[in-house]
Order: sequence, then structure tokens, then C-alpha cells
Amino acid sequence: MEQAGIGWIAAIIVGGIAGWLAEQFMKTNKGVMMNIILGIVGAIVANAILSLFGFVLGGSLGFLIAGFVGACILIAIERIFRR
Repeated sequence: MEQAGIGWIAAIIVGGIAGWLAEQFMKTNKGVMMNIILGIVGAIVANAILSLFGFVLGGSLGFLIAGFVGACILIAIERIFRR
């Protein structure tokens, strides 16, 4: 989160929003705590993937976008393994 340029509290808030947006987009019901976890972990995953291609997202907006994309990826992976 320090690499994204935001603090822990902002990461929790932005991660929760990103997780909630991903939850709505992927049409699932995970709950508030899981949305926060999905948003934060999703941002880490998406930033790791994007850094392989030379892209770096910073700031709150970058964290939100990366969290949304990463959370969608994590939800899709969960759906694959659940079936």
C-alpha cells in the first residue's frame, strides 16, 4: 500500500469500495469484510501483473482501479475452482 502512495486506512476504504464494485460487476455476494480483503489483495495481484508489463498504478485512483481488476480476477479464479 505504501507503493501505491496511500495509507492503511485509505487502503481499507478504497479496497472496500473496489471489492464492492467487483462484487456488483461479477454478481456475487461476499459481504463487507470479504470485499475489503478482495479489494486490497486484488490491488496487490493486479499491480504485480501490471508491473510485469511495465505499468504502475499509483495513488487512490490507481489503487481503486487495480483493486477492482484484481478482485474481479480473484472472484473468477474462485468460480473456476468451485466448479
